[in-house]
Amino acid sequence: MVDDNFIGNKKSVKALLPRLVEWMRNHKYPFTLYTEASLNLAEDEEMLAMMREANFTRVFLGIETPVEASLKETTKFQNLRKDLLESVKLIQAYGMEVMAGFIVGFDNDPAEVFDLQIEFIRQAAIPLSMVGLLTALPNTQLWRRLKSEGRLLKASLGNNTLADLNFIPRMDTQELLDGYRRILQTIYNPREYFQRTSAFLSQLGKGSRSPLVFSDVVALGRSLFRQGLLSNYRWQYWKFLAQSLRQHRHHFSKAITLAIMGHHFFALTAATETN
Repeated sequence: MVDDNFIGNKKSVKALLPRLVEWMRNHKYPFTLYTEASLNLAEDEEMLAMMREANFTRVFLGIETPVEASLKETTKFQNLRKDLLESVKLIQAYGMEVMAGFIVGFDNDPAEVFDLQIEFIRQAAIPLSMVGLLTALPNTQLWRRLKSEGRLLKASLGNNTLADLNFIPRMDTQELLDGYRRILQTIYNPREYFQRTSAFLSQLGKGSRSPLVFSDVVALGRSLFRQGLLSNYRWQYWKFLAQSLRQHRHHFSKAITLAIMGHHFFALTAATETN
């Protein structure tokens, strides 16, 4: 469901969801859905329950940072109204995987921000954590402020996963780049990733109705071959699958999906190390 903030107009969404639930039931749940929302979704359990019934299985949240001063800097006040960890775990309890965006490079980031980001991602058990460097995009409030302060260096390439900055940060530039790489190298170390994913499956509530289809079988076969036989992390992979079968059998299809997606994040991290 393409929307920068699915719950931006709650009245309209609450009118839509019962119709969507009815359609899904009548058609035997042919789709799983995902969307993007603000973190205050966790303040509305009625909404969460309806989204679960409509077969939403994943939601992207812009968490950005666990540093309160940096959230205030970005005017993300909705992320300050409720404990961040509690919010994430509540959404997961409704059967929805939380994907999240994180950013480092804010003026108010302390020296320990990298450890804080790693620890939050670990405690929240968010397998797919998109961590990027702060980027100043043209004609944004950030861009105008940095321009007035003489801190802009060049136009943004629009990719905040590159170890490159288009402005002069408050933190030492090399310290920021090294810390950013360290976050990625830590959270997408295969052992760390699979442990975090197992923790996520443990706290994922009952949710999606996802019948097995032929493409799922094909994807599983490819994963078993490429990740289970050819990868340099195959032992962690097999351990994860075995644990998922023992402890999270009802979420096994989700485990396979996340194992496959992890492979691509491992590759992205390796590419970032060379930039």
